[in-house]
Amino acid sequence: MAEPVKERYVESPENQADSPEELDNQVQRAQEQLLQLKRQQEMIERQKRELEELSRKQEELERGRAEMIEKLSRSMVTIERETYEAEKRVEQLRATNAAFLQHLDALERINPKNWSNADLHKELSKALSSVDDARTEFNKSITKINAKSGEELLAPVTAIGGYDDAAEAGAVNFGLWLKRGLAFTLPLIVFGIIALVITLCLR
Repeated sequence: MAEPVKERYVESPENQADSPEELDNQVQRAQEQLLQLKRQQEMIERQKRELEELSRKQEELERGRAEMIEKLSRSMVTIERETYEAEKRVEQLRATNAAFLQHLDALERINPKNWSNADLHKELSKALSSVDDARTEFNKSITKINAKSGEELLAPVTAIGGYDDAAEAGAVNFGLWLKRGLAFTLPLIVFGIIALVITLCLR
């Protein structure tokens, strides 16, 4: 009887035990792969942070841009309104200054020393009228200026001597000039009377 043929098993390379060198190589490759994965992860994290920072800056840009557009638009409307009001105020002040210069010139040209006795009443009335016109213009203009400023920059004036009525003040001033006129002419009148009496006595 023939002996059974023994099967011969040949171990495949996969079933063979790895050598120490091969294990070291595998460990090294695994470490390199882990290191590469770690680097990739770090790069991904860095890109993520960069994208988040970029997104934050974009949001900040849009928010700041919208805010400043609104602020600038509103401010320009306010500035235009204030500029218009300022220009009106400058025009008003210039007109007031021109009117004051006219009244100042008229008042400075008044010189009672040059008035003759014959024109005393006429010149006095004319001068008082100029003073009253200047006072009226001054008070009217100052009221407008103070109203625009919100405070009393200049105080209004009243008639000299407490007279609010120009006619009353004129009457008082005329009486004063009349007294002065009498003071000038009284010696002549007295001298004339004395001369007349002497003449009558000599007859």
